[in-house]
Amino acid sequence: MNPKAHTQEVDHLFEAILSLETPEECYKFFSDVCTIKELLAMAQRYEVALMLDSRMTYLDIAEKTGASTATISRVNRSLTYGEDGYKLVFDKLGIKGGKKE
Repeated sequence: MNPKAHTQEVDHLFEAILSLETPEECYKFFSDVCTIKELLAMAQRYEVALMLDSRMTYLDIAEKTGASTATISRVNRSLTYGEDGYKLVFDKLGIKGGKKE
């Protein structure tokens, strides 16, 4: 993680997120913490990552998600050169090629 983002406040946020146990708890917390636009943007990036993992083309991903090619490129950069956060989650969820095994 970028050292600038590694703060006590971010640690507190992550601890709060880790305390959530159900999707309903997540909906309640994220509805308070994020705007609808921010939440939908994060969800869109995750869907883009799943589609890139399944080897879909940028054009197909853009058509299915409404994401810009800039967003798709940014997510692809994270998948290729990032901290492997998407891969970590995919592995934990048993996702391979964009789908649960």
